[in-house]
Amino acid sequence: MIDSEKTLEFDKVRRLLADACPIKAASARALALTMSSDPTVIRRRLTATTDAKRLLTIKGMPSFGQLEDISEICDAADKSATLTTANLMTVASHLRCAAGLLDYIRDAKRFDTVLDEVFERLVTNRRLEDRISRTIVSEDMIADDASPALADIRRQQKKTTAGIRETLQKYTSGAFSKFLQENIVTMRGGRYVVPVKAEYRGEIKGLLHDTSASGATLFIEPVGVVEANNALRELESREKFEIERILAELSACVAAISPELRRNFANISHLAFVFGCAELSFRMDASEPVISDDRKLSLVRARHPLLDRAKTVPVTISLGEGYRMIVITGPNTGGKTVSLKT
Repeated sequence: MIDSEKTLEFDKVRRLLADACPIKAASARALALTMSSDPTVIRRRLTATTDAKRLLTIKGMPSFGQLEDISEICDAADKSATLTTANLMTVASHLRCAAGLLDYIRDAKRFDTVLDEVFERLVTNRRLEDRISRTIVSEDMIADDASPALADIRRQQKKTTAGIRETLQKYTSGAFSKFLQENIVTMRGGRYVVPVKAEYRGEIKGLLHDTSASGATLFIEPVGVVEANNALRELESREKFEIERILAELSACVAAISPELRRNFANISHLAFVFGCAELSFRMDASEPVISDDRKLSLVRARHPLLDRAKTVPVTISLGEGYRMIVITGPNTGGKTVSLKT
């Protein structure tokens, strides 16, 4: 049996379409695209592409960002798992994208399109989007004001750290400095220490936390800062607990809207695919054909879509009116195969 799609090089057209799509999910749809012989399906697809081209002409390509599949994040949230900061930033990005797409279609609207219904299916949640954005500064940073408790913990951390450094400054710049390998304050095991020359171990009372590879330097926590270091470690533990609580709370909010997030992603992927079709149409300088219910075909100055438009000789072919069959003949490199594939 002849594989029509392969013979016609439809797989190559699919790859062109995938390259024109703005996000990966849309590209995946393009690569999975199959031919249709249903006039209703064909007309719907063509109308959607034409409407997207009209929107591109007037408003440009809508912003889809670097949108990724959100299903795994929704699955985790549905199972009451605590999402990572990266997961939550992805959720905020999805919500921001949905809001941006709604603004795109509603702002200065000039005409209705078949895509309006898809746009209007999108659900926004500005409150959760803003809360995530305010809470998570980056993948490894939670904002101080993410909660009153966290703000208080971090104020105490800064105060305690300042006190430790002030105490240790007496060692780095005072009479004890001659016993140090370097006049600096460093950390070992999450605790502030000073680097003491091994021969002066008995001159600075404190806890030994580490030794240099050569054994010449001892990293000692002076007794004067042990209690403060303990307090700092306790604050770090409280900070970690509070951050986990905040992330768990945000994760529960995501779980509450996971059905909407899944539908949003499906609709955004569909829109991105249609706008990819429109973009490819522009690249090909293509136009929407009129689909006939009769078994008639009329191609006017048509060009093979995979060939260089500047070098391709257009062909005009009609079938179904005066005759039902044509015979294409000519010498090698005369364009027979190109005409047939067109």
